[in-house]
Amino acid sequence: MFDDTYFMQRALQEAQLAFDKDEIPVGAVVVQHNKIIGRGHNLTETLHDVTAHAEMIALTAAFNHMGAKYLPDATLYVTLEPCHMCAGALYWSKIGRIVVGAADEKHGYRRFYGSQSPFHPKTTLTTGVLAEEGARLMKQFFQRKRSPL
Repeated sequence: MFDDTYFMQRALQEAQLAFDKDEIPVGAVVVQHNKIIGRGHNLTETLHDVTAHAEMIALTAAFNHMGAKYLPDATLYVTLEPCHMCAGALYWSKIGRIVVGAADEKHGYRRFYGSQSPFHPKTTLTTGVLAEEGARLMKQFFQRKRSPL
């Protein structure tokens, strides 16, 4: 029951919250021992803060929950490939595992790093989990933004 699909669905629920707030629909959850210890969705418009990405908010919640600044036993589930900034934060968090949904060719970390990993050497990466669902939500968001009122 508690597999990558289950937790990515929780991240997609966070992305939907962002969508409903007219934020770019990215969601993230941090999981340790099959328990969500942090969750977040993009709030850059709401908070007037360019750093208020889903991953950053979920990481901060997890750090506060654990009372620690490193998360080597945790997994981050994020609906969209992390950007350069979030990749750096994930590196410093020493998170044990990252599970990514959809790729982000325009703003994702791979644009800057190519095939090199920007994450901590002990971090493992899984990509493409429920990628179509995350990409569909992004497409719906930007179609709505571009369509005339």
